[in-house]
Amino acid sequence: FTKSTRVNSQDYEVKLVDTAGQDEYSIFPTQYSMDIHGYVLVYSITSAKSFEVVQIIYDKLLDITGKVHVPIVLVGNKTDLYVDRMITTEQGKRLADSWHAAFLETSAKQNE
Repeated sequence: FTKSTRVNSQDYEVKLVDTAGQDEYSIFPTQYSMDIHGYVLVYSITSAKSFEVVQIIYDKLLDITGKVHVPIVLVGNKTDLYVDRMITTEQGKRLADSWHAAFLETSAKQNE
């Protein structure tokens, strides 16, 4: 999914890449790191595996970008499924803090 947007008289292209179902070796092709101004990395709070995968993606980003700081937002999704929560809010915050990234939790289903 790609969408063009304008912020403060500057044009940006937002690209969303769904990596669900990909193995850890093909999860983040180099083409998704060219001319990028920031990343939003999303995991499911109901899946320890998705929390691990988002960390693999982050490590690949560091390898690709040469450890140059690129703004990152870490998002815990599916808060509407709180009874199935496997990743605590504190775990998400700690990971984001270790990356110097912003952090939030949300529910795409409930549009929160």
